[in-house]
Amino acid sequence: MRVILTGGGTGGHIYPAIAIGQALQKEWARCEILYVGTKNGLENKIIPEVGFPLVTLEVEGWQRKFSLQAFKAGWKASKAFFAARKIIRDFSPQLVIGTGGYVCLPVVGAASCLGITTLLHEQNALPGLTNRLLSGGVEEILLTFPEAQKYFSVQRQKKITVTGLPIRPAILEVERAEGLSFFDFSPDKLTLLGIGGSRGAQSINQAMLFVCGQYYNDERVQIIHLTGETGYAEFQQKLQQRGIDMANNGNVIITPYLQEMEYALACTDLCIGRSGAAFLAEMTAKGIPGILVPYPYAAESHQEHNARALVEQGAAEMILDQELTGEVLLEKVEKVLFDDVRRKEMAQKSKQAGKPEAIEKIIEVVKKYCK
Repeated sequence: MRVILTGGGTGGHIYPAIAIGQALQKEWARCEILYVGTKNGLENKIIPEVGFPLVTLEVEGWQRKFSLQAFKAGWKASKAFFAARKIIRDFSPQLVIGTGGYVCLPVVGAASCLGITTLLHEQNALPGLTNRLLSGGVEEILLTFPEAQKYFSVQRQKKITVTGLPIRPAILEVERAEGLSFFDFSPDKLTLLGIGGSRGAQSINQAMLFVCGQYYNDERVQIIHLTGETGYAEFQQKLQQRGIDMANNGNVIITPYLQEMEYALACTDLCIGRSGAAFLAEMTAKGIPGILVPYPYAAESHQEHNARALVEQGAAEMILDQELTGEVLLEKVEKVLFDDVRRKEMAQKSKQAGKPEAIEKIIEVVKKYCK
């Protein structure tokens, strides 16, 4: 069995594709994977580390207006289509799976034209433009959020299966006691997790400075905050300016990045962070309520759509980035974290929104087309 995976540019498209590929190889021991990505995307670093063979195409996103850049992007997409046809013919896959990003347009489009079975996986509550364009020619459309269905035509909705977004098995395997032990935290305190993003979100970091200052040495709360690499030094400096001694406190951990995120999620009672689909899939799989601050520059405001989907389900609160301050964040935290009834109710709604069985559902779909 041979499968082409394609999706690129950002981790949000790449990591679901990796999870699908690894699950396919677990289900079919002799399954061969070929990953097709962009020349300049994160896949060039991530995919070789995973061990999948990688080939790249020269494609780029296009401005949604008539311009020289849009013309150049269209020309590159046309050239990439014919390059993708050759890659597909040479590899001869039984299946092509796209997870979003502009590289999917030539690859999935070429596969459909060649009569290869094609599937799309959409991570966000607002489907990306590429997946919407490709949806007519694929066999099945897999969604993370049921709210995304309304953006497809009635005819294309017949192809939809809501599977959820596949997450790393370790996220589900670590128990609360293990998470608390990992951080040397108390089981008698509530745990607050803040995530500034891999590159640091200045607005979230600034608001979390205020929250950390309020809860410093508080006997009720313990905090983990991930500042991102670029925001770490500044965050530490501002903590010192506020008189917070990180070397001599028992309840606040500040770190730029955490490889072992499964331990943090295992012991968290409330999450603060952006609303990328991958993070939300992990948060809801663990049944954690969230205070979400959508990234304001995400394409078509898709993070705001993701956050609103969970707010409507009762699993999260949302603060728009332009409205975020330390005082606003603290007020939201107080209303959720210390209200046992509300926090537990939101946790239950989060658990209901989560789809920890996503990868099993995706494999079941694949089995319909690849015996």
